[in-house]
Amino acid sequence: MGGPTDMPAAAADLPVTVVTQAVNVLDAGSLLAAFGALGVAVVLFAETGLLVGFFLPGDSLLFTAGLLCAPGAGGAVHLSLPQVLAAAAVGTLAGSQTGYWIGRRGGRALLARSRAHRLRAGLARAEEYLARYGHAKAIVLARFVPVVRTVLNPLAGALGVPGRTFALWQTAGGLIWTLGLTLAGYALGASIPEVDRYLLPLVALVVIASLTPLAVEVLRSRRRTAAQPDPSAPPPS
Repeated sequence: MGGPTDMPAAAADLPVTVVTQAVNVLDAGSLLAAFGALGVAVVLFAETGLLVGFFLPGDSLLFTAGLLCAPGAGGAVHLSLPQVLAAAAVGTLAGSQTGYWIGRRGGRALLARSRAHRLRAGLARAEEYLARYGHAKAIVLARFVPVVRTVLNPLAGALGVPGRTFALWQTAGGLIWTLGLTLAGYALGASIPEVDRYLLPLVALVVIASLTPLAVEVLRSRRRTAAQPDPSAPPPS
């Protein structure tokens, strides 16, 4: 009779293969099932601190994590609310400070190198936020707008926003964003038994709601561009 060492190599690698195929970085449920609260911290750090993380699902991840902490969520994945809240706060606050530091070191040229359309649109809106609302309000509001919350942190560093001002208001905005969305998901999960059955439509609604401000701003920007006179056109007679 063959021993454990006779197990085919393909069978030995099966668990790794299954995990690799199962995890989808764009799917909040998949990330939470694979990594739990640690996944929350890593994703939020990447989304708020690294420009390559602008596509990650921060809003839906927080909401879903809160929902899966609720006692009424009867699915296979159940998370600890204190752990999720701590992981979310640490990930987003550390990520934002890292993004600010990258901006201070790399300057505006680092942001200008990106060719991603969504990232460049987010950069334009982040600049508009800083110009219209000032440092404090812009830093807080940016937390609730996808892509903008990714680029505003390095932009603030590149534009020389004072370090204390940035640290204070990014902490305030980060805690409001992370705690608010997580507790909203928890409250919904606690009030509706087995609400995880409706996870996909709920997450879709959160994603749509989070992308709406950015879509509205893109439409407004296109309308403003279309309304501007063409400088190459001859003056009216």
